[in-house]
Amino acid sequence: MSLILFAFVVRVRDGLPLSASTDFEHNRELQERKQQLRTISKTLAHFPERGTIKGRDLNIYFVSSEGVSYMTVCHCRLPVAQAFCFLEDLRWEFTARFTSTVVALAARPYPFLEFDSTIQKLKQHYNQSGGPALEVTLAEVQGDLRVHPPQVINLEEVELTNGTANGHMEQGPGPGQNGRLQPVTAAGILSLVLNIVCASLNIIRGVHLIEYTFQDDYEGMWNVVAFLLAFVCCLLQCHLYLFHSSLKKPKSFTLLIAIVLCNLYLLGPRNPWQLIFHISVASLSTVLILTRKLQDRTNDCGV
Repeated sequence: MSLILFAFVVRVRDGLPLSASTDFEHNRELQERKQQLRTISKTLAHFPERGTIKGRDLNIYFVSSEGVSYMTVCHCRLPVAQAFCFLEDLRWEFTARFTSTVVALAARPYPFLEFDSTIQKLKQHYNQSGGPALEVTLAEVQGDLRVHPPQVINLEEVELTNGTANGHMEQGPGPGQNGRLQPVTAAGILSLVLNIVCASLNIIRGVHLIEYTFQDDYEGMWNVVAFLLAFVCCLLQCHLYLFHSSLKKPKSFTLLIAIVLCNLYLLGPRNPWQLIFHISVASLSTVLILTRKLQDRTNDCGV
Protein backbone atom coordinates (compact mmCIF):
# COMPACT_ATOMS: atom_id res chain seq x y z
CA MET A 1 0.00 0.00 0.00
CA SER A 2 1.29 3.48 -0.91
CA LEU A 3 2.07 5.67 2.06
CA ILE A 4 2.53 8.91 0.10
CA LEU A 5 -0.75 9.47 -1.68
CA PHE A 6 -0.81 13.01 -3.02
CA ALA A 7 1.57 15.94 -3.50
CA PHE A 8 0.78 19.55 -4.25
CA VAL A 9 2.97 22.59 -5.07
CA VAL A 10 1.48 26.06 -4.60
CA ARG A 11 2.56 29.69 -4.54
CA VAL A 12 2.42 31.02 -0.99
CA ARG A 13 1.32 34.59 -1.60
CA ASP A 14 -2.01 33.73 -3.23
CA GLY A 15 -2.36 29.94 -3.13
CA LEU A 16 -2.02 29.57 -6.91
CA PRO A 17 -1.58 25.84 -7.71
CA LEU A 18 1.66 25.28 -9.62
CA SER A 19 1.69 21.50 -9.98
CA ALA A 20 0.20 18.38 -8.41
CA SER A 21 0.46 14.64 -8.62
CA THR A 22 -2.13 12.70 -10.55
CA ASP A 23 -4.71 11.10 -8.28
CA PHE A 24 -5.26 7.39 -8.82
CA GLU A 25 -6.98 6.67 -5.50
CA HIS A 26 -10.48 7.81 -4.64
CA ASN A 27 -11.15 6.85 -1.04
CA ARG A 28 -13.29 9.28 0.89
CA GLU A 29 -10.75 10.41 3.46
CA LEU A 30 -8.17 11.15 0.76
CA GLN A 31 -10.65 13.41 -1.02
CA GLU A 32 -11.38 15.16 2.28
CA ARG A 33 -7.67 15.66 2.97
CA LYS A 34 -7.12 17.00 -0.53
CA GLN A 35 -9.91 19.51 0.00
CA GLN A 36 -8.39 20.55 3.33
CA LEU A 37 -5.00 20.83 1.67
CA ARG A 38 -6.40 23.22 -0.92
CA THR A 39 -8.09 25.18 1.85
CA ILE A 40 -4.76 25.55 3.66
CA SER A 41 -3.06 26.59 0.43
CA LYS A 42 -5.22 29.72 0.27
CA THR A 43 -3.96 31.00 3.62
CA LEU A 44 -0.37 29.74 3.83
CA ALA A 45 0.85 33.22 4.73
CA HIS A 46 -0.89 32.78 8.09
CA PHE A 47 0.93 29.54 8.92
CA PRO A 48 4.54 28.69 9.81
CA GLU A 49 6.99 27.41 7.21
CA ARG A 50 6.53 23.83 8.38
CA GLY A 51 3.32 22.27 9.62
CA THR A 52 1.29 19.12 10.15
CA ILE A 53 -2.44 18.46 10.19
CA LYS A 54 -3.36 15.08 11.59
CA GLY A 55 -6.34 13.07 10.42
CA ARG A 56 -7.83 9.69 11.19
CA ASP A 57 -5.68 7.62 8.81
CA LEU A 58 -4.14 10.33 6.63
CA ASN A 59 -2.02 13.31 7.61
CA ILE A 60 -1.12 16.51 5.77
CA TYR A 61 2.45 17.84 5.85
CA PHE A 62 3.77 21.01 4.26
CA VAL A 63 6.99 22.98 3.93
CA SER A 64 7.15 26.56 2.61
CA SER A 65 10.33 28.06 1.21
CA GLU A 66 11.13 31.04 -1.03
CA GLY A 67 7.50 31.79 -1.78
CA VAL A 68 6.53 28.22 -2.68
CA SER A 69 4.87 25.61 -0.49
CA TYR A 70 5.27 21.86 -0.95
CA MET A 71 2.39 19.85 0.48
CA THR A 72 1.57 16.17 0.74
CA VAL A 73 -1.08 13.77 2.02
CA CYS A 74 0.47 10.68 3.62
CA HIS A 75 -0.74 7.63 5.52
CA CYS A 76 -0.30 7.99 9.27
CA ARG A 77 1.99 4.93 9.25
CA LEU A 78 4.63 6.92 7.36
CA PRO A 79 7.20 8.36 9.82
CA VAL A 80 7.10 12.14 10.06
CA ALA A 81 10.78 12.43 9.16
CA GLN A 82 10.24 10.50 5.93
CA ALA A 83 7.30 12.72 5.01
CA PHE A 84 9.46 15.83 5.40
CA CYS A 85 12.31 14.10 3.56
CA PHE A 86 9.93 13.65 0.65
CA LEU A 87 8.96 17.34 0.79
CA GLU A 88 12.61 18.43 0.91
CA ASP A 89 13.39 16.26 -2.11
CA LEU A 90 10.35 17.72 -3.86
CA ARG A 91 11.55 21.23 -3.05
CA TRP A 92 15.04 20.45 -4.34
CA GLU A 93 13.66 19.09 -7.63
CA PHE A 94 11.28 22.03 -8.12
CA THR A 95 13.84 24.79 -7.41
CA ALA A 96 16.31 23.07 -9.73
CA ARG A 97 13.86 23.39 -12.63
CA PHE A 98 11.93 26.62 -11.96
CA THR A 99 13.35 29.96 -10.85
CA SER A 100 11.61 32.27 -8.39
CA THR A 101 11.02 34.74 -11.24
CA VAL A 102 9.16 32.15 -13.32
CA VAL A 103 7.06 31.22 -10.28
CA ALA A 104 6.27 34.87 -9.52
CA LEU A 105 5.15 35.53 -13.11
CA ALA A 106 2.82 32.52 -13.28
CA ALA A 107 -0.70 33.78 -13.98
CA ARG A 108 -2.83 30.69 -14.52
CA PRO A 109 -3.40 27.59 -12.36
CA TYR A 110 -1.09 24.62 -12.83
CA PRO A 111 1.43 26.25 -15.20
CA PHE A 112 4.00 23.52 -14.45
CA LEU A 113 1.93 20.40 -15.02
CA GLU A 114 4.93 18.78 -16.69
CA PHE A 115 6.44 18.60 -13.21
CA ASP A 116 3.78 15.97 -12.41
CA SER A 117 5.99 13.24 -13.87
CA THR A 118 8.79 14.24 -11.48
CA ILE A 119 6.41 14.12 -8.53
CA GLN A 120 5.18 10.69 -9.61
CA LYS A 121 8.73 9.33 -9.83
CA LEU A 122 9.59 10.74 -6.43
CA LYS A 123 6.42 9.29 -4.89
CA GLN A 124 7.14 5.92 -6.42
CA HIS A 125 10.71 5.94 -5.09
CA TYR A 126 9.56 6.71 -1.53
CA ASN A 127 6.67 4.26 -1.63
CA GLN A 128 8.98 1.47 -2.82
CA SER A 129 12.25 2.17 -1.02
CA GLY A 130 11.06 4.39 1.84
CA GLY A 131 14.20 6.52 1.73
CA PRO A 132 15.43 9.88 0.41
CA ALA A 133 16.13 10.12 -3.29
CA LEU A 134 18.34 13.19 -3.62
CA GLU A 135 20.58 15.43 -1.53
CA VAL A 136 18.60 15.18 1.70
CA THR A 137 19.46 12.51 4.26
CA LEU A 138 17.05 11.10 6.79
CA ALA A 139 19.42 11.89 9.66
CA GLU A 140 19.63 15.56 8.64
CA VAL A 141 15.86 15.89 8.53
CA GLN A 142 15.44 14.10 11.86
CA GLY A 143 17.95 16.44 13.47
CA ASP A 144 16.26 19.49 11.99
CA LEU A 145 12.85 18.30 13.19
CA ARG A 146 14.17 17.93 16.74
CA VAL A 147 15.45 21.52 16.68
CA HIS A 148 12.53 22.98 14.73
CA PRO A 149 9.53 20.64 15.11
CA PRO A 150 6.62 21.24 12.72
CA GLN A 151 3.66 23.06 14.16
CA VAL A 152 0.63 20.82 14.62
CA ILE A 153 -2.36 22.70 13.20
CA ASN A 154 -5.94 21.74 14.05
CA LEU A 155 -8.72 21.83 11.49
CA GLU A 156 -10.68 24.50 13.42
CA GLU A 157 -7.70 26.83 13.05
CA VAL A 158 -7.57 26.10 9.32
CA GLU A 159 -11.29 26.83 8.87
CA LEU A 160 -11.08 30.02 10.93
CA THR A 161 -8.07 31.31 9.02
CA ASN A 162 -9.56 30.43 5.66
CA GLY A 163 -12.87 32.04 6.63
CA THR A 164 -11.07 35.24 7.54
CA ALA A 165 -9.22 35.29 4.26
CA ASN A 166 -12.30 34.61 2.15
CA GLY A 167 -14.76 36.99 3.73
CA HIS A 168 -16.67 34.53 5.97
CA MET A 169 -15.30 36.42 8.96
CA GLU A 170 -16.18 39.67 7.21
CA GLN A 171 -12.76 40.26 5.67
CA GLY A 172 -12.25 41.02 2.01
CA PRO A 173 -10.03 38.98 -0.25
CA GLY A 174 -6.36 39.53 0.39
CA PRO A 175 -3.73 40.55 -2.15
CA GLY A 176 -3.61 38.13 -5.05
CA GLN A 177 -7.00 36.65 -4.39
CA ASN A 178 -9.66 36.68 -7.04
CA GLY A 179 -12.43 39.15 -6.14
CA ARG A 180 -14.53 38.39 -9.21
CA LEU A 181 -18.18 37.70 -8.46
CA GLN A 182 -20.40 35.20 -10.19
CA PRO A 183 -22.05 36.43 -13.44
CA VAL A 184 -24.96 38.83 -13.15
CA THR A 185 -28.28 36.99 -13.46
CA ALA A 186 -31.53 38.11 -15.08
CA ALA A 187 -32.96 38.70 -11.61
CA GLY A 188 -29.90 40.80 -10.83
CA ILE A 189 -30.41 42.96 -13.90
CA LEU A 190 -34.06 43.42 -12.92
CA SER A 191 -33.09 44.48 -9.39
CA LEU A 192 -30.54 46.97 -10.75
CA VAL A 193 -33.14 48.53 -13.07
CA LEU A 194 -35.73 48.74 -10.27
CA ASN A 195 -33.14 50.21 -7.89
CA ILE A 196 -32.25 52.87 -10.45
CA VAL A 197 -35.98 53.65 -10.85
CA CYS A 198 -36.37 53.97 -7.06
CA ALA A 199 -33.25 56.13 -6.81
CA SER A 200 -34.55 58.39 -9.59
CA LEU A 201 -37.94 58.76 -7.89
CA ASN A 202 -36.25 59.59 -4.59
CA ILE A 203 -33.90 62.24 -6.00
CA ILE A 204 -36.66 63.86 -8.11
CA ARG A 205 -39.03 64.07 -5.12
CA GLY A 206 -36.23 65.25 -2.84
CA VAL A 207 -34.97 68.02 -5.11
CA HIS A 208 -38.53 69.11 -5.90
CA LEU A 209 -39.34 69.24 -2.19
CA ILE A 210 -36.28 71.38 -1.38
CA GLU A 211 -37.80 74.37 -3.17
CA TYR A 212 -41.00 74.23 -1.11
CA THR A 213 -39.07 73.54 2.09
CA PHE A 214 -37.10 76.77 1.75
CA GLN A 215 -40.30 78.66 1.02
CA ASP A 216 -42.12 77.16 4.03
CA ASP A 217 -39.37 77.97 6.52
CA TYR A 218 -37.75 74.49 6.57
CA GLU A 219 -40.81 72.63 7.90
CA GLY A 220 -40.34 69.72 5.45
CA MET A 221 -36.55 69.41 5.81
CA TRP A 222 -36.72 65.90 7.31
CA ASN A 223 -38.74 64.69 4.33
CA VAL A 224 -35.98 65.99 2.06
CA VAL A 225 -33.38 64.16 4.17
CA ALA A 226 -35.41 60.93 3.96
CA PHE A 227 -35.73 61.16 0.16
CA LEU A 228 -32.02 61.91 -0.34
CA LEU A 229 -30.93 59.20 2.10
CA ALA A 230 -33.12 56.65 0.32
CA PHE A 231 -31.58 57.78 -2.99
CA VAL A 232 -28.04 57.20 -1.69
CA CYS A 233 -28.99 53.80 -0.24
CA CYS A 234 -30.42 52.65 -3.59
CA LEU A 235 -27.19 53.54 -5.35
CA LEU A 236 -25.14 51.77 -2.67
CA GLN A 237 -27.26 48.64 -3.11
CA CYS A 238 -26.41 48.67 -6.82
CA HIS A 239 -22.72 49.01 -5.96
CA LEU A 240 -22.85 46.14 -3.45
CA TYR A 241 -24.47 43.88 -6.03
CA LEU A 242 -22.01 44.70 -8.81
CA PHE A 243 -18.76 44.73 -6.83
CA HIS A 244 -17.26 42.57 -4.09
CA SER A 245 -16.99 44.29 -0.72
CA SER A 246 -15.86 43.39 2.75
CA LEU A 247 -18.54 43.35 5.47
CA LYS A 248 -21.10 42.68 2.76
CA LYS A 249 -23.74 41.18 5.04
CA PRO A 250 -23.90 44.00 7.64
CA LYS A 251 -23.71 46.63 4.90
CA SER A 252 -26.60 45.00 3.05
CA PHE A 253 -28.84 44.82 6.10
CA THR A 254 -27.92 48.37 7.14
CA LEU A 255 -28.96 49.69 3.74
CA LEU A 256 -32.19 47.69 3.82
CA ILE A 257 -33.09 48.98 7.29
CA ALA A 258 -32.28 52.55 6.24
CA ILE A 259 -34.52 52.29 3.15
CA VAL A 260 -37.37 50.78 5.19
CA LEU A 261 -37.15 53.50 7.84
CA CYS A 262 -36.94 56.29 5.26
CA ASN A 263 -40.01 55.01 3.46
CA LEU A 264 -41.96 54.54 6.68
CA TYR A 265 -41.11 58.11 7.59
CA LEU A 266 -42.36 59.22 4.16
CA LEU A 267 -45.82 57.72 4.70
CA GLY A 268 -47.91 60.72 3.74
CA PRO A 269 -45.85 62.13 0.88
CA ARG A 270 -46.06 58.54 -0.42
CA ASN A 271 -49.06 56.24 -0.39
CA PRO A 272 -48.87 52.66 1.03
CA TRP A 273 -48.53 51.08 -2.41
CA GLN A 274 -45.52 53.22 -3.19
CA LEU A 275 -43.98 52.26 0.14
CA ILE A 276 -44.55 48.56 -0.58
CA PHE A 277 -42.91 48.95 -4.00
CA HIS A 278 -39.77 50.67 -2.65
CA ILE A 279 -39.37 48.26 0.27
CA SER A 280 -39.93 45.22 -1.98
CA VAL A 281 -37.23 46.39 -4.41
CA ALA A 282 -34.81 46.95 -1.52
CA SER A 283 -35.58 43.50 -0.10
CA LEU A 284 -35.06 41.82 -3.47
CA SER A 285 -31.75 43.62 -3.91
CA THR A 286 -30.60 42.55 -0.45
CA VAL A 287 -31.34 38.88 -1.17
CA LEU A 288 -29.48 39.01 -4.49
CA ILE A 289 -26.50 40.81 -2.94
CA LEU A 290 -26.16 38.13 -0.27
CA THR A 291 -26.58 35.21 -2.70
CA ARG A 292 -24.10 36.45 -5.32
CA LYS A 293 -20.86 34.76 -4.30
CA LEU A 294 -17.26 34.99 -5.41
CA GLN A 295 -16.28 32.73 -8.26
CA ASP A 296 -13.98 29.81 -7.46
CA ARG A 297 -10.50 31.18 -7.86
CA THR A 298 -8.97 28.07 -9.33
CA ASN A 299 -10.01 24.91 -11.02
CA ASP A 300 -8.55 21.67 -9.76
CA CYS A 301 -7.98 20.63 -13.39
CA GLY A 302 -8.69 17.03 -12.51
CA VAL A 303 -5.63 16.46 -10.36
